[in-house]
Amino acid sequence: MMFKTILNANDGSEPAFRAFALALKLAKQNQSALHMICVEELPNLADFIEEVKDATALAERRFEVVRRRALDQAAAADVSVQIHVVVGHPVRDIVQFASDLKAELLVIGATGHSAFYERMIGSRADRIMQLASCPVMVVK
Repeated sequence: MMFKTILNANDGSEPAFRAFALALKLAKQNQSALHMICVEELPNLADFIEEVKDATALAERRFEVVRRRALDQAAAADVSVQIHVVVGHPVRDIVQFASDLKAELLVIGATGHSAFYERMIGSRADRIMQLASCPVMVVK
């Protein structure tokens, strides 16, 4: 199966980077456009625009390590990747971004940094699979 556009959702966790490694391989095999989205969860009580601006700046700093690691891995694989950092709700924003991008495949890690929360409440990966309009590949 050929994929024109592949999206990897990445929170910087090892499962997310295993998913990214597979997304790189698939992008190279299919000559696909590869995108990565990193979502910093917006605090529930962000009442002021300044809090949103602060969260955006924090997200850019927090994901700089993720960005560098991804760009290094992509360069080593000779694959181009566009990285997008978003502040908001991870499940909603990943699903919406995949739809807006018209991604043909979404590649995600089975668990992320919130593994304890996911065991207690339910997996973000499960919710993304339920809501995404494109096929979702979950990597352990």
